[in-house]
Amino acid sequence: MPTLNWIGKDAVVDHHRKVPTRLLECDPKLSFGDPDAENLLVEGDNLEALKALLPRYRGQVKCIYIDPPYNTGNENWVYNDNVNDPRIRKWLGSVVGKEAEDLCRHDKWLCMMYPRLAMLREFLTDDGVIFVSLDDNEVQNLRAIMDEIFGQGNFITTVIWQKVYSPKNSARHFSEDHDYIVVYAKKADQFVPNLIARTAEQDAAYKNPDDDPRGVWKTSDLSARNYYGDGTYSLTCPSGRVIESPPKGRYWSISKERFEELDKDNRIWWGRSGGSIPQMKRFLTDVKQGRVPQTLWTYQEVGHTQAAKKELVAICDFDESVDVFITPKPTSLIQRVLEIGSDENSIIMDSFAGSGTTGQAVLAANKADGGSRKCVLVEVLPDVAEKVTRQRLQRVSEGYTDPKGNDVEGLGSGFRYCKLGRTLLDEYGDINGDVPFPDLARYVFLLETGVPVPKRPRKDCPLLGVHRGSAIYLLYNGVLGDRRPAGGNVLTHKVLSELPSHPDGDDSPRVIFGESTLLSDKTLSGLNVTFRQIPYELRES
Repeated sequence: MPTLNWIGKDAVVDHHRKVPTRLLECDPKLSFGDPDAENLLVEGDNLEALKALLPRYRGQVKCIYIDPPYNTGNENWVYNDNVNDPRIRKWLGSVVGKEAEDLCRHDKWLCMMYPRLAMLREFLTDDGVIFVSLDDNEVQNLRAIMDEIFGQGNFITTVIWQKVYSPKNSARHFSEDHDYIVVYAKKADQFVPNLIARTAEQDAAYKNPDDDPRGVWKTSDLSARNYYGDGTYSLTCPSGRVIESPPKGRYWSISKERFEELDKDNRIWWGRSGGSIPQMKRFLTDVKQGRVPQTLWTYQEVGHTQAAKKELVAICDFDESVDVFITPKPTSLIQRVLEIGSDENSIIMDSFAGSGTTGQAVLAANKADGGSRKCVLVEVLPDVAEKVTRQRLQRVSEGYTDPKGNDVEGLGSGFRYCKLGRTLLDEYGDINGDVPFPDLARYVFLLETGVPVPKRPRKDCPLLGVHRGSAIYLLYNGVLGDRRPAGGNVLTHKVLSELPSHPDGDDSPRVIFGESTLLSDKTLSGLNVTFRQIPYELRES
């Protein structure tokens, strides 16, 4: 498979594995509503935030939507779209090194995107899917690196979204009417897109001119161009007219016997006079209650950027017009993404959250069908995260009054606002201070098994869960300096006897993380116990 090379690639291909795990710290003052809704808004660099979220959500996310910088060169708005923000420049300098000075803007964009896409892939379920919005500036580069990260065979399609409803007369060459949404699956053979809702116009095509008790229907042609050996018979209409054969160059698509069965069941329509070319009646109740997603999304169906701006301004207060996002996405666009790529209880992730459209779309979808979807959002800019993303989520949750004075009903739910805290391990590889038990528990379980802990860890229970027959335990009480056996961090015969039993019996394999052990390797082996010493055997996943 052809691959794309650029300056700095060697430095970033495996960089996502080297990002240190940081703790997430919830800010109750910035959180809102029902904390049990399990919606998260994380403020901070999205690569570090994703690494912090990995112990909780690896392999759990059904649908990812991201709207990354398009790399247009526009630097005069809230998002610097030339990958030239001081944060990115600093990051490129530390990761790429001296070569960063020679990077063109496309190199910078690729260096920024590659590790983030590689990290995002780890969150997807096996039947999960990622949607990425872009325009012509980087779409060809995106396809190349996503083929490399996700696998060429997991490319699903490129959707064209008609983002404007009128041409721009100021365009130098062509008026750009569309964006792209590139779609990849984690495993294409397991991803099954949902049908999307039928439109009122589609349903309006179904009538019932003969008052059939089975309801409304529409006709479909009974002839086809492909040769069919049993498809050349004559027919006699109810009016008495004889139709000697199918239309010229065509064949009846069913046998005469099958035709007669359908006619007897009143599933053949001969026209109001009873003498027309016969057609089959297809009842609305017999067709799929949905339609296969198409790759052209018009603004009439999923909205446009101008409507998205009005929607955002109606919800949020902005000090100045320059603070308003230039190209926000309409909620209806993300609702289409969710309709295709998620289920009623899915986890949805957006690591370029921006104005929070994805969060609003998730809440709206739950309100519409009673679902329990959860959203995980990451926004790098503190001012945007707090003043725009958070403000939007709170207002659409509790309800708001729009600029025209209309009260808009709230969507309910709530979210927790988190920030990135200290790293879990310090520069020497030691546990970094008094790390809460649940955070360390999530980390060691993911480290050992490759999957998130099955339920929220309890700080009074060392048994974290069972994975593929092995029970995982953590001996850690938050006092790293306590090396006494009675302190509970050291594995002894007494401590072992007090551990919660393996659900399959204590002869079954157990993996125990602890500060040290007083049991010999021979004793551990005889007890079917694998001991892992912390912090020395804590390595970044």
